[in-house]
This record gives sequence, C-alpha cells and structure tokens, in this order.
Amino acid sequence: MDCNVFNPVDLPCGRTIENRLVKTAMYEHMANFSGGPPNEFHYGLYSEWAKHGWGMILTGNVQVSPQHLTLGRDIVVPPTLNAKDLKPFERLAEVIHGVVDGTRSLAIMQLSHAGRQSANFIGGRLPFVPPLAPSSVRVGAGHTESCGRGAISDLIFHALFQVPTEMTTLDILYVQSSFVRGALLAYKSGFDGVQLHAAHGYLLAQFMSHKSNIRNDEYSVAPENVTRMLSEIVKAIRKVVPTTFIIGIKINSADYITYGGAEEVYQEGERRVLDHIHTIASWGVIDFIEISGGDYEKPDFMACSGSQKLDRQAFFTRFSRTVMKDLYRSPVPFSSVPLILLTGGLRSHSHLQAALMSKHADLLGIGRGAVLCPDLPEILRLQLQNSKSSSTWADRPFAHEPEAVFRASKWVPSVGLIGAGVGTAWYTTRMRDIAISQIKNPRAEPPPVDYNRGGLIAVFKMWAWFDSRIVPIWVLGIFMVLIVTAEVFYQH
Repeated sequence: MDCNVFNPVDLPCGRTIENRLVKTAMYEHMANFSGGPPNEFHYGLYSEWAKHGWGMILTGNVQVSPQHLTLGRDIVVPPTLNAKDLKPFERLAEVIHGVVDGTRSLAIMQLSHAGRQSANFIGGRLPFVPPLAPSSVRVGAGHTESCGRGAISDLIFHALFQVPTEMTTLDILYVQSSFVRGALLAYKSGFDGVQLHAAHGYLLAQFMSHKSNIRNDEYSVAPENVTRMLSEIVKAIRKVVPTTFIIGIKINSADYITYGGAEEVYQEGERRVLDHIHTIASWGVIDFIEISGGDYEKPDFMACSGSQKLDRQAFFTRFSRTVMKDLYRSPVPFSSVPLILLTGGLRSHSHLQAALMSKHADLLGIGRGAVLCPDLPEILRLQLQNSKSSSTWADRPFAHEPEAVFRASKWVPSVGLIGAGVGTAWYTTRMRDIAISQIKNPRAEPPPVDYNRGGLIAVFKMWAWFDSRIVPIWVLGIFMVLIVTAEVFYQH
C-alpha cells in the first residue's frame, strides 16, 4: 500500500481519488425546516471545503423520503427529476468540484432513510403518524446499557420516537425505488457517485440488525437474507448508472458489538459484521466501504469525551485492520475489492500516516476535524513541503476540540443521546458560521473557531434559526435567557 497521504488511489469502478483525504458526511441542519433542496448555505459551506483540495467530499444526509427526516432541515430527494428539480443539486455538485492545484474533489451524495429513527413532530410526518421500519420495534426498546440511566432514557426515547409501522413488501419496493431515484438525481446533477447510509441505526442498518428486524420473510436477518435489502438497492442502481459511477456504503460496525461485554461476545459481533462486509465485497460492484458505528440508542458516532475517543479509536483501528486483512485474502478479484474508508480518531498527521502504513485503511475520513479545520489538506501539504522533518508538528492535533461540548455532555450524563447531541449542535453552528462567511465573502479565509460558544448556546443557535416574522422575537428572547442561565449554572 502507498503510504503517502497525497498519493492518488484508484477505485474499482476506474475513477481516481487524487489523495487519501476524505471529508466525510456530517449532520448539517441547513435546509428548509420540513426538508428541501440545497441552498445558499450549503453552497457557502461546501465552497470552503472545495477550495482546499480534499480528495473526496461527501455530502450530509440526503433523505430519500420526505416523511422520514432526522431532526428536520435535511436535504431531500425531490419526487421528480425535471430541470427545475435538478438545478440546486447541479449547483452543489459544481461547487464541490472546485479544482485546487490540479486536485478536483470527487463529489459523493450520501443517500439515507431514517426509518424508525425519524423523530416525532420534526420527522416530516403529521403528529403521531408513526414512521416505517423493518419491524414494529421502537428505538430504545430493551435498551439497558447503564443501570443508572434506564428511566430517563426510556422517557426521552418515548417522547422522541414512536413505535414504527412494519413495512409491507410494497413499502420495501417503494423505498428501494426511492434510493434509485436518489442515485439518478446524483448522476443527472453531476455528482461522481453516491454513498448508501447503512450505519448509525438508519433504515438500511435496521434491516441488518437483529435488535430492529424481527421479520420472518425474505427480508429477515437470517444469514441468507440479512443483506437482501441493501443488495437489491445496489443492483437496481447499477442498472441505471454508468459503470464509472461510484457506489459506496457506510457500514455500522458498532451496531454488532456489545461494549463492556466478554471478549467472546465482542468476537461474535465482529464475525457477523465481517460476514456482511465480505458479502458486500463479493458483489463486485462496490467502490468503497466506510467503517463507522453507533446509533441513537448508543450514539458513539456523536460522542466527544476523551475516554470515549480513546475507546472508539482502539475499536475502529482493530476492526478496520481485520477488515483490510480479510478482504485481501478473500476470493474477490483484487481489482474489485472495495477500498476501506476509516472514520474516527484521526486527529493528527501521524495518525493519518499510521493508518496507511499499518494497513488499517485505504482512505482517511475526517468529519469534525474538517469543520474545525476546513483547509486541512492545504495545511498538511504546505507543512510537508516546507519542513525537513515532520517530528516537530506531526503529532499535534489538527485543531483543538471545544471543551464546552465536553462540559455540556457531562452536565447531562444520564442520557447519552442528549450529551452527544450537544456536540452535534456545536459543530452544526460552526458549519453555519463557515457558510455565512463564504456567502459574505467567497475569498475569505475560514472564520476562526469560536471556542467560547457553550454547548447549550450551540443547542439554542441550532434550533432557534427561525424567521422572526413567524416566531415572535420575545419568545426567542425568553428562550435565550433560559439557555444562558443554564449555561452559567453548569459552568460553575
């Protein structure tokens, strides 16, 4: 394996990624509240990333169902693909394709369906209309991870998530066609490919998980059926796009693992997810697999505390190393083996180099680091060119992460989802800062990180993004006073 971060790598479909740095998908919260097309805020945000030479840039969630949003404000695949519908997506693809020093970032649209994780009231449905899912199993059902949090977690999950309606065969076929329409949207609007979101407990992951899928039909979790939903979508997409169109999958490694359990339990979970990855690779049509983890019941992919980071990094590196070793031993032709994109725990140049040299990954995914430091590829390239030795800077983190998020997460330790959500809110408001800066002045440098912004202030700014003509300013003022009071309380 070539261990230079800036060396190109070929995908099985024949496309080339100019370097190994990938801006991975992040929750953005910038579309219309009820979902809609990309807008000037997306163009501003992505133009900043496009200026700095990322090898590949993935969008945030683009929902294939307007009735299954996450927390509102998701980009949504339109019901038709006429010229008017395509225009805002064409603009987004054009923005991402900015060429920097000969590097043209590949633009990948992430397609998703929230399934049972589509929240009440803000999920795109009328109040109390349940979402669709593989089975009628509520988020959080049987969730007993920590003896001290059961009652509060149960209350939160019941308030946010309804018991879903089990999907019929017709529902399944309609959702599959929606993913295909999403892929056609990406292709027709100029994107280089799509990533199917089968992680973090969303619908495609729900079909592959025994805790959310208790069906007894051909879409059950029986070994011969467990990847059927995903397989049928991939095959349908391949029939309508060129062979050079990139298809990636985000797989949920942590969904199979019981943290804190016995080693044999861990190994059994690891074996099951490896079986699924082997099956996916055997199709011979997937270009990359992103290794990710966590869902709304165990939101490790959103967690921020130091100890959680160390645990997660160890988990990801161990698992990704095993995946790489097994894939290259498999009978799949070498040219058809999907590349592995590792996301999580990569916070310095030495981490990036170690991941490549140790054969933990082919591609290096940066999410929150790309929000703190959108010009990361440019900075790394200049450091490598101007320094005779990397020993003076290679171990330094790309950027310091906000302590306010850690404090806010500790303030609500009994509900992991809330603590993790504070971090999501902080980074969401940081992305909005970048977008607004670029809208005002497209030639401006990335705005400095506001480390003084507290976690609860970030939550307020994320949600209180309203038109004052609709929401009275005094209502927002009262909400702001309450948030500031709480912020001062927990800081002292």
